[in-house]
Amino acid sequence: MSRFTLLRTARVTRTQKVAAAVLVAAGATGALTAAATPGNTQPAASHAPTAVKPVSANGLPKVLTGEATTAEAKPAEVAASIADGLKVTAVAKQDRAAQQAANRSMERASLAPKAAPKAAPKAAPKLYANNLDGWIRQSLDIMKNKGIPGSYEGLHRNIMRESSGNPNAVNDWDINAINGIPSKGLLQVIQPTFDTYHVKGTAHKLTDPVANITAAANYAAHRYGSIDNVNSAY
Repeated sequence: MSRFTLLRTARVTRTQKVAAAVLVAAGATGALTAAATPGNTQPAASHAPTAVKPVSANGLPKVLTGEATTAEAKPAEVAASIADGLKVTAVAKQDRAAQQAANRSMERASLAPKAAPKAAPKAAPKLYANNLDGWIRQSLDIMKNKGIPGSYEGLHRNIMRESSGNPNAVNDWDINAINGIPSKGLLQVIQPTFDTYHVKGTAHKLTDPVANITAAANYAAHRYGSIDNVNSAY
């Protein structure tokens, strides 16, 4: 072999070594070899790089320069991204499950029998004074409830004429007394009349003030239209 040929071969070899060093710095994983024959500077197909990492324009791996795509990212970063996605999916499933549970609770509540409304508390019984005014007012409330006509003035006027407001007054001289059924009470009612026109809810006692007034007013309503129309013995 001539000296010229040897020099040419040496230059080719040095060129190949420099090229291989550049590829190794860029992340090449396979060794690059060239044919030994002078003039043949292309690497053999069987010795081509097998897993060259993506590099940027300056020759550094893209994962170091921030230029790497999702497919070129580090395995740890990809794993972290997948883990985050799984966490988001799990949270979304939990939210859906919670919403479904809330919906089921609302449905059960809507189907549950509703409690009956509480009855309104009964009004406290009305109190009346234990005197002529209180007896008349209590009698008027009973008369109103039973549909018996009469006014405070009509009752008071007839009471004062018949008994002067004494609930125990007894007439022992008129025809009724002669017949053994004397008139008694505030409105001087005989026993048969009281028994016939007694108003339910009042005492069954002839001289009871309220019972005496309401029975007399009931009798007057049937015979005269109202106690208000009575202005004399009745």
